[in-house]
Amino acid sequence: MKRFLIHFLFFLVISSFAQEKSALKLWYDNPSGKLWENALPIGNGFQAAMVYGNVEKEIFQLNEVTVWTGSPNRNDNPNAKAALNDIRNLIFQGEYQKAEKLINENIITKKSHGQMFQPVGNLEISFSDQEHYTDYYRELDIEKAVTKTTYKINGVTYTREAFTSFPDRVLVIKLSADMPGKLSLNAGFTSQHKKQKIETDVNNMLSLSGTTSDHEGVEGKVRFNALARFKTEGGTIKSEGNSIKIDKADSVVIYVSIATNFINYNDLSGSESKLAKSFLDKAFKKDFEKMRKAHIASYQKFFNRVHIDLGTTNAAKLPTDQRLANFRNVFDPSLVTLYYQYGRYLLISSSQPGGQPANLQGIWNHSMRPAWDSKYTININTEMNYWPAEKTNLSEMHQPLLKMIKEMAETGKETAKVMYGARGWVAHHNTDIWRTNGAVDGATWGVWNAGGGWLSQHIWEHYLYTGDKKYLESAYDIIKGAAAFYSDFLVKHPKNGWLVVVPGNSPENAPKAHQGSAVTAGSTMDNQIVFDVFSTAIKASEILGKDKEFADSLKTLQKMLPPMQIGKHNQLQEWLDDVDDPKDNHRHISHLYGLYPSNQISAYQTPELFAAAKNTLLQRGDVSTGWSMGWKVNWWAKMQDGNHAYKLIQNQLTPLGVNEGGGTYNNLFDAHPPFQIDGNFGCTSGITEMLMQSSDGAIHLLPALPDALSEYGEISGLKARGGFEIKDMKWKQGKLVALSIQSNLGGNLRLRIPNEITLKDNKNLKNALGVNPNVFYQLDEIQKPIISDESNIKALDVKASYLYDLMTIKGKVYTFLIK
Repeated sequence: MKRFLIHFLFFLVISSFAQEKSALKLWYDNPSGKLWENALPIGNGFQAAMVYGNVEKEIFQLNEVTVWTGSPNRNDNPNAKAALNDIRNLIFQGEYQKAEKLINENIITKKSHGQMFQPVGNLEISFSDQEHYTDYYRELDIEKAVTKTTYKINGVTYTREAFTSFPDRVLVIKLSADMPGKLSLNAGFTSQHKKQKIETDVNNMLSLSGTTSDHEGVEGKVRFNALARFKTEGGTIKSEGNSIKIDKADSVVIYVSIATNFINYNDLSGSESKLAKSFLDKAFKKDFEKMRKAHIASYQKFFNRVHIDLGTTNAAKLPTDQRLANFRNVFDPSLVTLYYQYGRYLLISSSQPGGQPANLQGIWNHSMRPAWDSKYTININTEMNYWPAEKTNLSEMHQPLLKMIKEMAETGKETAKVMYGARGWVAHHNTDIWRTNGAVDGATWGVWNAGGGWLSQHIWEHYLYTGDKKYLESAYDIIKGAAAFYSDFLVKHPKNGWLVVVPGNSPENAPKAHQGSAVTAGSTMDNQIVFDVFSTAIKASEILGKDKEFADSLKTLQKMLPPMQIGKHNQLQEWLDDVDDPKDNHRHISHLYGLYPSNQISAYQTPELFAAAKNTLLQRGDVSTGWSMGWKVNWWAKMQDGNHAYKLIQNQLTPLGVNEGGGTYNNLFDAHPPFQIDGNFGCTSGITEMLMQSSDGAIHLLPALPDALSEYGEISGLKARGGFEIKDMKWKQGKLVALSIQSNLGGNLRLRIPNEITLKDNKNLKNALGVNPNVFYQLDEIQKPIISDESNIKALDVKASYLYDLMTIKGKVYTFLIK
């Protein structure tokens, strides 16, 4: 009885707040100071800023998505082809260190290891007589994509608002005071670039022009131009040296545009000054409030597609940094909501159609030499950036990545031919804005050649969610090219006859039994990716009615790939031989690619592999860097263990330094450390997977709902494979209480849910049997796993569920009655 009363009171607390619309704001009662990780990010996919909110000296740290070091270049190593057989023989003989030496000499590039994403500079605004302030407040409203700072001095309230306009491609800042004549300031650009020029003109316009750095022998040829103009009410304005001085104004609106000469990865013929001026001239004519309204409308077209409410408690009344510090010990479900939607906000803000994909830091970087060059690490990080895109109803945000993959497929043809004498296209573990595909860094990481294969699966995922057959037709050669490369590159293993990728590795791990070398033949992740590449090429061929002979050849090769293996520790083996160490806590658990984002390991189709995957997760432990923590949330959601997934979210939403491994900065950026944005996107994806999955032959609702969030919640707008959209889903005490789904493509809707449902017309809703007839949900056959003689693996019990089929009509919304 006592336990029931506690739960009842707990539910009342949640319910009382749930009816109030939770403000989706990051807010603070102190400025950022000097810490970039305290500043607040805004962006429109092309231009971005970090807003510090400092009173005496405001800083807008500026980025533009094409400001990269270097210029068009290639980094293939033509020595690879001649050395390939020797390298393979050494690996097959177990001479891993000797093979690694040859790889470093002949496969790893002798040219650029990748270029760097660089900042443009800062717009810095110094204010007179504002050192003594009270009532300080700053926020980032992620429902509107607008920042605001307010404070008081001598009875005057000062307000600053800023946004990066989506329709107008400029940063817009409004400074105001609630009494006339109280704004006096100096504004100017600063920049760390060596090749730069700052000046003003007769119209009191600020200009920062420059050229990006040379790097690793590649000349910097990206020219950029940042322009700022000032529109004042009251007071005076004049140029003073390389800055603008404004005295005793009532308000000031600042318009900032940035452009470069970048046209595409092979063309720098644009005019940065003309383009920047064209953006600025159009914007300067416009009224601030009208621009703000248009900006919010453009942004909300994407953001408002998904609504989520997990309830609210009194903990939500505190500033965001305090909520973060308290989260592990204080129940604050709306911080999960905020963090979830923040991931969607960051994706909208850093990845827009026509722009570049979100890189390792999205679009925000203040360092001239950022960690890992802030480029595209494609052995997990870039892919993770886009896990939320389709399922959180941001398909358009996927487009920059899909375009990059198309461009990499073009440049990767030469890499495949020159380095390996193979057809199709290949990319290794890293690329940059110049779409380089060569092997970089060193054998431990760089020899891995599955980056292109993994990226090609995003083409297929976009099709699975949208059903856009014309798009699939346009991108088919990318999928085919990835498969053609492996058709040529795979070789028979001399011991077992399986077709394997060699040289390869399991990013970025190395077993002690292999002389501490990461170089291997037929790592589990390589095998899983090749399996997916062949599967999608076969399916695409059938859907489009083309290349049957090629598809048939892939079916033959696919049967010769190594099956997944369960080792002596009841684990999913990471390598062909059973050399996993159960005490290995490496951040990469790459062989669980087959569990997520792939679906080769399934609770319902491959129960032994599913159990082995759980053992692997337990053996690796929870301590992780930021992106690794994000991936683990997705894995535990796939394990249908919501409590473990939630524990990892608690670990993630912990200030950096409190735990081992990663955490979160005060501005909710993921702390790898340092900042990498993939952890943000990974957690948004993982929370989605806790509430809905659509990869295992059905739409599975509430598959991993944690106890902490089971009392009350609702979500709408999620997308599932086959064009289905959750129009409304509510739950109480772990059970569905409301559900409606729209079918955008028609076809069979198979639902796996925790409690029984009916329709008003119950004739069409049936208990599901056999294979789902919906083509978007048909699963691939997986080779039967090999289980070690020393293993005593047992299948896991999974949650009881109900499985229904409903044949749907395109465009119709189906509302279910909950029993």
